[in-house]
Amino acid sequence: MLPSSTVENYLKTIYLGSVGSQGEEVRLLPMGQLAAAVGVTPGTATTMVKTLAESGLVHYEPYMGVRLTKAGEKLASMVLRRHRLVELFLVKVLGMSWADVHDEAERLEHAVSDEVIERIDALLGRPSVDPHGDPIPTAQGRVPRSDDVSLLSAPVGMSLRVTRVIDQDPGFLRFAEQQELVPGREVTVESRNADTEAVRFRTESGRKRTLDGRAAAKVLVSGRSVGPG
Repeated sequence: MLPSSTVENYLKTIYLGSVGSQGEEVRLLPMGQLAAAVGVTPGTATTMVKTLAESGLVHYEPYMGVRLTKAGEKLASMVLRRHRLVELFLVKVLGMSWADVHDEAERLEHAVSDEVIERIDALLGRPSVDPHGDPIPTAQGRVPRSDDVSLLSAPVGMSLRVTRVIDQDPGFLRFAEQQELVPGREVTVESRNADTEAVRFRTESGRKRTLDGRAAAKVLVSGRSVGPG
């Protein structure tokens, strides 16, 4: 089967739905969740998944869910590579907002050739992450692993660097930007409410802000302990 845009969308959706934020495979993706993500009925999704299974791209377990085979994972990673490099190109070269590039990249990821993607990759200096901090798969399909943690679980009293925002919704991205939670910016967690999971933190500019637990879980950080004084 040639990888049409529909096939590519299914493979990418399965990949994103069954792989954790650090790149580890975590579970079978339920068929209902897959159908909702691609915007079709469960019956339509099941028919496509059976076709993908016959092509050796997925393992399908009736009443359980679906996961990618090695071949399917390789194709999915190539779609992600195109998508994330296009996003970075739109931000870095064309000056678009990081909140507005996802839908554009969704359309362009199926149209750009491997040669164009290679030239974009070289032009951008072989980047490892896109504007949201999502890892860019290599040309060989490898996806870098990370041990970053969310603001919800990051230790208090640490100098942290925002590495990734995992919610691609434009509204949330604009909110994160207003909160100074853009990849590359520094933050320090000052306190966490055990009952509400609210996280209070200080931004790079010195402002103090508070996030609820749901929002804090969508912001990944890395860092080291702050020394005395």
